[in-house]
Amino acid sequence: MATTAEHLKCKECGRTYPLEALFVCDFCFGPLEVSYDYEKIRRRATKDRITLGPPSLWRYADFLPVNSKPEVDLQAGYTPLLKADRLAAELGLKKVWVKNDTANPTHSFKDRVVAVALQRARELGFDVVACASTGNLANSVAAHAAASGTEAFVFVPANLEIQKIIATAIYGVNVVKVRGNYDDVNRLCTEIASEKKWAFVNVNVRPYYAEGSKTLAYETAEQLGWRAPDTVVTPVASGSLLTKIHKGFWELGETGLIRRKAPVVHGAQALGCGPVATAFAEKAEHVKPVKPDTIAKSLAIGNPADGIFALEVVRETGGSIESVTEQEIVDGIKLLAETTGIFTETAGGVTTAVLAKLAASGKIYRDDEVVLYITGDGLKTLDAVADTISTYEIDPNYSQFEEEVLGDVLKGAAK
Repeated sequence: MATTAEHLKCKECGRTYPLEALFVCDFCFGPLEVSYDYEKIRRRATKDRITLGPPSLWRYADFLPVNSKPEVDLQAGYTPLLKADRLAAELGLKKVWVKNDTANPTHSFKDRVVAVALQRARELGFDVVACASTGNLANSVAAHAAASGTEAFVFVPANLEIQKIIATAIYGVNVVKVRGNYDDVNRLCTEIASEKKWAFVNVNVRPYYAEGSKTLAYETAEQLGWRAPDTVVTPVASGSLLTKIHKGFWELGETGLIRRKAPVVHGAQALGCGPVATAFAEKAEHVKPVKPDTIAKSLAIGNPADGIFALEVVRETGGSIESVTEQEIVDGIKLLAETTGIFTETAGGVTTAVLAKLAASGKIYRDDEVVLYITGDGLKTLDAVADTISTYEIDPNYSQFEEEVLGDVLKGAAK
C-alpha cells in the first residue's frame, strides 16, 4: 500500500519537508508534523474497509504515515471502550465511557506509537531503535524490538519505578538508567541521535511516532457507532497525546466518516508537574518549564514539547487543562478500580481525578457523553497505592472469620 502521507510540515511556520527522519524545522526550529492527502484517504478509507480490517490499529493504516503494515505485529490497539455506569453515577454524570488502553500488549497506549514508529524506521533504513522514556515507552520499544529482532537502546531516569525497569529489561534490550529526570534523559538522547544513525522513536522519528496516538480517536468513534462523544479527558505529559486525539477526530470529520464535530477536550496533569495546567490557568501563551515532583512519573515531563499546542486545542474546543494533588491521584486510582474494575497506573489516577474535579465544578455537564482515556496499567505503579489498601488475616477458623471479618464488614456497612 502506498502511504497517503504527503510531506512533513512545520507546525509553526508551515514550511514543508520530505518524509525523512526529520523532526525540527531548519528555519524556525518548530516541530514537524505529517500532512496527508485527505481526498485520497476519503476514497480509500470507507467504513466497510475499516470494519473488515484487522482487530488492531492497522485497520486505520490509510490514516498512518507508513507504506506497509509490519511483518511482525503485536496487535496493538483496538482496545475496549467500556460503559462505566457506576463511575458516572458516582460523579453525577449520565454517560461515561472508559477507553481502556491497559489492554494493549505491554499494557499502555505507547504500543500504538511504537508500532507506527518502528515500521516507519524500518522503511527509512534504520536497524537500531532507541527512546527516552518515563517507563511505558521503554516497555513498548523493548517488546516490539524483541519481537522483530531489532537492536534497541532504552534510556530512563534512574529513579523510575522498579516494575517498569523490570518490564523493560526482561526483553533483553540495552537499558540505560540516567541519573536525572526525564528532561535530562531526553537531552542526552537528542545528543546521541545527532551522532548515531539510530531511530529514536520520540526524537528523530517523532513525527511518525506521534501519529499512532490518533488511533485512539478513530477507535472511539467507531466503537460509538461512528460518532464523536461530547467530551474527552486525556492525560498530558508532553502534550502530544491530547493534540493527536483531537487531530484524529478532526480527520474522521474531514474524510466524511463522522459528522464534522470535534469533542470538547480536557487535559489532566499532576500538581507536582503541571506546567501546561499552570499556563492554562494563567491564560499564558507559553509554557514555563518546571522540575517534576510527583508520583505520576509517566506524566513527569517538566518541559513538554507540545504544551503550547495542547493549550491551543483545549482553548479551541472549549476545554481546559486541570491539575490534581498527590492524594487526589491515589483517590482517582481507587475510584476507577472500585467503580469499573480497571486498575490504572498513576497517570490514570490523574485523569480520573481531573474528571471528578470537572464534574464537581460543572465544567462537564450532567448530560454530556464523556470518554475517559486510561493509558496504563496499575501493576506498573504498585508503590503508589501499596500503603492505602487493607486486608484481613485470620487462622483457618470459622468463628474467627465470623467475628473478625464479617463483624467488621457489617459494622462498616452500618455506618
